[in-house]
Amino acid sequence: MSLTKEGIILLLVISLLSGCSDSESSQQMDYDQTKKMVVDILKTDDGKKAIREVMDDEEIKQNIVMNEKAVTSTIEKTLVSDKAADFWQKKFKDPEFAETMAKSMKTENEKLIKDLMKDPGYRKMMVELLQDPSLETEMKNILKSTEYREHIEQILQETMETPEFKSKFKEMLDKAAKEASSSLMSEKQKI
Repeated sequence: MSLTKEGIILLLVISLLSGCSDSESSQQMDYDQTKKMVVDILKTDDGKKAIREVMDDEEIKQNIVMNEKAVTSTIEKTLVSDKAADFWQKKFKDPEFAETMAKSMKTENEKLIKDLMKDPGYRKMMVELLQDPSLETEMKNILKSTEYREHIEQILQETMETPEFKSKFKEMLDKAAKEASSSLMSEKQKI
């Protein structure tokens, strides 16, 4: 037995109308039976197909899809509110959450920046920003500051403590020692 969209809708209407009887006990029994029948129909392949067809209907889609104002309002209420700001501040203090967010956004951010760099308007704006004399003055002041120099010194010390840096530095020292040794040997041979 295959049911069409119209057949299911007709069956639902008949079921709902038949549930309107005078007796309370028969009304409750009819309601339960009707409910069970509707649920059973919706679980069948034909019922699922009918629901899909209804959902594909353009008029239904237009009624279901949220309008731009509703989306904007929801975002403002949930993401921009003081309560949301407090929530995000607490979340980003968690190192694991912050790392996960950074990783998930990395690819998209890189793509966005690459796309922006191809945009002539954005490139022009960046060049103008970097050529701005006030920005240049600010950058010089920052680079000359004691705080910045201390920060750079700390970064250098931390970098020198890493196993990778120590290994590369040892390789460079070994290479320099071999070159100095071979240079000394060639000087002795010339004498």
